[in-house]
Amino acid sequence: MCLKKSFPDCHITWAVDPRFAGIVECCEAVDQVVPVRPSLRAIPEYPEQFEAALDMQGLLKSAICIAKAKANQKLGYHWQREGSWLFSRRVLPDPSSYHVVDQYVDVARAAGGQMDAAEFGLEAKPADLDTVRAKLLQQGNGGKFVAINAGAGWVTKRWPPKCYGAVIDALASEGFPAVLIGGSADREAADEVKRECAAKPVDFLGQTSVRELVALIELSALHIGGDTGSTHLAAALGIPAVGLYSITRPKRSCPYGQIDRCHYDPAGLSNIRPEAVAETALRALAS
Repeated sequence: MCLKKSFPDCHITWAVDPRFAGIVECCEAVDQVVPVRPSLRAIPEYPEQFEAALDMQGLLKSAICIAKAKANQKLGYHWQREGSWLFSRRVLPDPSSYHVVDQYVDVARAAGGQMDAAEFGLEAKPADLDTVRAKLLQQGNGGKFVAINAGAGWVTKRWPPKCYGAVIDALASEGFPAVLIGGSADREAADEVKRECAAKPVDFLGQTSVRELVALIELSALHIGGDTGSTHLAAALGIPAVGLYSITRPKRSCPYGQIDRCHYDPAGLSNIRPEAVAETALRALAS
């Protein structure tokens, strides 16, 4: 939102992996979404002349997009890898920008944007909200619920299933049933969680498109998960998010603006007690 609010008449084009295009489609600041799978064999073409091209990922696949763009200036997120520094100017973060999201905002500021803190402009599409509500009703949930993502890209970022099960039972006893979310890679973790709780959650794994996942999280009263994508989606949507951290530091990668709801133990996620997480969740639900 930094650039769109600073330059209301600007046209923002976002090149994105097709798997995640649905998220960008929900961002009100983006005028055009271009799904691309850039590679050295399939280099994307952009006929437009841009004022600025921003590489916010710092990888070869994003650098290829920047390399082909016709732009007056090319700027990149400071952590540049795989040769991406060859195609954009590295933007060093402001000393106060410890969170990774604030460091992304610094890149937009280098392009002329004016904003003190990140605004995401993320909002589910009405049609997707209707679809998800209908799916929830089919599974017997027509009221408040807590979205829980037990999976993560790395096993070391996954809270033990027994702990999730205890929190699910604690929240259910207070009138907040759980809905499990995630992708196919999270199936094993989700099944283990279901075996560990008496109050069986609604299983939504693989039941939504990416855009419907945005809608599902927007409809939730709270999100609980580790350092994974849905946790950050919840924060971007303004949904209370309880984050569970060990190998990554919450100060840098917590759900944006919600570090007070994070639980962190550098010695291991298994040291984070479910009673403490349930207390944080219920406090957030009551606020």
